[in-house]
Amino acid sequence: MKTLEEPFETLLAEEAKPGIVVVTLNRPDRYNAMTNTMFVELERLAWGLETEDSCRVVVVTGTGKAFCSGYDLADADDLPNLGALGMLDQQERAARALTAIRSLRVPVIAAVNGPAAGGGLALALAADIRLAGPAAKFNAAFVRIGLSAGDLGTSWLLTRLIGPAKTSEICFTGRVVDATEAAELGIVNSVGTGDVLADSLALAEQIVANSPGGVQLSKRALQANLEVGSYAAAIELENRGQALLTRSPDMSEALNAFKEKRTPVFQGK
Repeated sequence: MKTLEEPFETLLAEEAKPGIVVVTLNRPDRYNAMTNTMFVELERLAWGLETEDSCRVVVVTGTGKAFCSGYDLADADDLPNLGALGMLDQQERAARALTAIRSLRVPVIAAVNGPAAGGGLALALAADIRLAGPAAKFNAAFVRIGLSAGDLGTSWLLTRLIGPAKTSEICFTGRVVDATEAAELGIVNSVGTGDVLADSLALAEQIVANSPGGVQLSKRALQANLEVGSYAAAIELENRGQALLTRSPDMSEALNAFKEKRTPVFQGK
């Protein structure tokens, strides 16, 4: 993939297995804290991967002991001095990065290997699936530094995952949620006992075995129907997706493979 050949200052990106791209936040000395450079690179990488038809699943994780500790507070001293429009520009830069990750047409798995705080929590929430290692911890740290939990999609995504009451408690207190509680609440899909990246790659391989078009339009339907206001609107979107997919040679291949008792070979067209 040409996109993976580009140099990055704050990220590592590689095709770990066929069709599976692992994106690693790579600032271990700062617990993979976010900077403006990281926001720009995340957005650029996401847009690049959108053009790579061989990319089927993206896994996001962190180097070292942390997943992501949020915005680097070493860069935060200047925030109060930016002015309203300057701060809006700052917010939109960060929001574009996370929106680009969430909007990838392929599934995104967050392999949460350690603490995910503030913007790190928001990044994990932006993924379609979250797997946690035993050391994973989550907290909406915004209120602890004088900011709102209405940041980078957290208030919208977390509420839809675990409901308004638990979201309010976690966001108003800024308390830490460990991996076990995160699984019980539904913040993460599961907690592994060993290597969360290996667990994520194994899950990604299960996804890659399916038809690319089917997976991508499933993601589109699931995300879009979180935002529509009626059952009828959801059905309308689903109908259009199914009509499109029956025009794909992958559906015929899947049916033939089933009849012939063999593994289908999907083209993603």
